[in-house]
Amino acid sequence: MPVVAAFDLDGSLTEGGSVWRWLRYLAGTGAVLRAAIPLSIPLMIGALRSGQWADHAKERLFGTLLIGRDIDEVLDESRTFALAHLERRGRAKVLDRLAWHKGEGHDVVVVSASPQIYVDVIAEALGAQGAIGTRLAVDPLNQLTGSFLGRNCRGSEKMRRLNEWIEQRHYDEPPIIYAYGNSRGDRRLLKGATHPYDVGKLGRFGSLRRYPRLRAASDA
Repeated sequence: MPVVAAFDLDGSLTEGGSVWRWLRYLAGTGAVLRAAIPLSIPLMIGALRSGQWADHAKERLFGTLLIGRDIDEVLDESRTFALAHLERRGRAKVLDRLAWHKGEGHDVVVVSASPQIYVDVIAEALGAQGAIGTRLAVDPLNQLTGSFLGRNCRGSEKMRRLNEWIEQRHYDEPPIIYAYGNSRGDRRLLKGATHPYDVGKLGRFGSLRRYPRLRAASDA
């Protein structure tokens, strides 16, 4: 029976978030602060409530900082950022678990709300078979529009996109799914998995406390 192992990126495979770091790398800290200040209230509400508040605030921030940027230049810069980010902030225990899945011949996919532009790079560096992230729209002039292409890859969208990826693999039978996440944005992903695991650091205080911890995965 085929096996798919789906790993969240921010806070799971790596320490903390990557989006703010990526934006600062592309646009500079000053530009990011100037863009974020007028959006401070929706960004704060989005952080607290998640849902569409978070999606809209994130897209507005991207629009301010990325509109008109040449996609090829952003791809080059994002590759450099992603490889350095993985090297500096990778979480050894979760990366070891990913390596175990690869050694077992399982198909590994990174599923993240972070931009597909650099989720692709990290997945490739880890030897994963797939990468799923928030896609960014590009206009006919090869420039970023500042908008998402489709939905922010968070919550139920993570599971929808993973199922889409699985369908494209044309397995002979439905695969067993392992899923690893750390936050409430991963709840739908873990709920849809055969073997879900909480790899966050908050333990019984975290939003995924109903799921087994990573240490239990070694016995699965």
